[in-house]
Amino acid sequence: METVFETAFQVALKKHASIKKLVKKKVDMIIENPLTMGETLKGNWQGFYSCPVKRNFIIIYLYCEACRKKSDDKVVRCDDCQERADKTLKFILLGPHDQAYGL
Repeated sequence: METVFETAFQVALKKHASIKKLVKKKVDMIIENPLTMGETLKGNWQGFYSCPVKRNFIIIYLYCEACRKKSDDKVVRCDDCQERADKTLKFILLGPHDQAYGL
């Protein structure tokens, strides 16, 4: 499985370095089973998944295979969609619940 960490995710991980181990553990769990670890999002976040790291702190990610299967790729419109294999996980955002959805 290919994993991609977007710049916003990497910046947030540096900012919240105190929970880096928790984030790594959760990322590893998502990589093992992306569809059952996350909650499917709706509305402006259609096609994305969220997974809690700890209370009120989340990871937002995309799983390309699921996005394409549900035709969410027409809504999400990743710039590199055609270059990515179905088995690609893209970690988009990391942060407190309200801040992550506010971006």
